[in-house]
Amino acid sequence: MQEINVKIWREANTINIPEYATPGSSGVDLCSTMYCMIKPGDQALIPTGIKLAIPEGYEAQIRPRSGLALNQKITIPNSPGTIDADYRGEVMVLLKNEGEDPFTLRFGDRIAQMVFVPVARAKFEEVKTLDETKRGAGGFGSTGR
Repeated sequence: MQEINVKIWREANTINIPEYATPGSSGVDLCSTMYCMIKPGDQALIPTGIKLAIPEGYEAQIRPRSGLALNQKITIPNSPGTIDADYRGEVMVLLKNEGEDPFTLRFGDRIAQMVFVPVARAKFEEVKTLDETKRGAGGFGSTGR
């Protein structure tokens, strides 16, 4: 497994540095630094109290936690959210309550996962036609169930 060096700044020493829960974990948990209640159908931008310096050529993807999604219907509407390598602001997580009950969030609650992935940059070449494929222009649902 490849490791990268990510510099981290914490707003306070009461904020946990993200950790991998198990040796096989792909992502680290992000925690809330605030108390709030998210009503059904509402969303809230939740601060994590950390800032990162991600190496060039990588991004951090913010993804929902499976337990929150399954049990409380809490998701991330822009999933996966992207933290670019040149962003130096606080990592924030947009949470949405898709459930029927209010969701109470406390300081230190695990709210999302963050996964670091390599990024490829595209060099665009304009052409008059594209090569043909068996699929062609078939889009949504075109390959069946």
